[in-house]
Amino acid sequence: MNNLLLESSNQILTITINRESKLNALNRETLSELHEALINAFADSGIKGIIITGAGPKAFIAGADISEFAAYSVDEGKQLAKDGQTNVFDFIENGSKPVIAAINGFALGGGLELAMSCHIRVASSSAKMGLPEVSLGLIPGYGGTQRLAQLVGKGRALEMIMTAEMVTAEEAFRTGLVNHVVEPEQILAKSQEILGKIISRSPFAISSAIKAVNAGMTQGKNGYAIEIEEFSRCFGSEDFKEGVDAFLNKRQAKFNGN
Repeated sequence: MNNLLLESSNQILTITINRESKLNALNRETLSELHEALINAFADSGIKGIIITGAGPKAFIAGADISEFAAYSVDEGKQLAKDGQTNVFDFIENGSKPVIAAINGFALGGGLELAMSCHIRVASSSAKMGLPEVSLGLIPGYGGTQRLAQLVGKGRALEMIMTAEMVTAEEAFRTGLVNHVVEPEQILAKSQEILGKIISRSPFAISSAIKAVNAGMTQGKNGYAIEIEEFSRCFGSEDFKEGVDAFLNKRQAKFNGN
């Protein structure tokens, strides 16, 4: 791949957006490669969790590559947002495996939208985040208007979007935009630590938990009903049998994700 670095270790795939000279800005090719990498990772039984980060010390992803869509029409703009949401951002959020955004620097525009589509966010203490699209006469188009409001509340989301101002990592943590803030050199280790805990649990149950939580955030879906459905499905899994047997026999469960 031309724009991504992929590294697998201890059942964790680390995807690094490798366009440091462009502050890892998202262009169409990068989004296509990211979609392909995610398809493969979700299908690979040897991968239990994913970390997405950016190359270099400055940026996680400093937005979309504006030069690619500067001359787009209304219809082309609609297709750009639709393709991005379907193939990458919604694809991450609804994936069957946990995805952590390791925000190592600036996360702006599409970069923050990508981070928000991940299930957990770990930020470097030096990171800054924002949605500056209104400065270009645009609004976020990769789900940012929806996910930011879900994470920090309607009022804070509207202020961030309408002022186009950045927030610090500490402010992002205080408002619930990120889960953890660590020193820059600790960001990957912290992300790996969290995933290590998650992947020691039942993969079947983790996938069900993602579905149930997402349902409650999706218009037209009854999160409580989906929770009942996913809860009941767990009873038919090999993971449930293993988990209960391990508990009753006072041993460590060994899950296969069956």
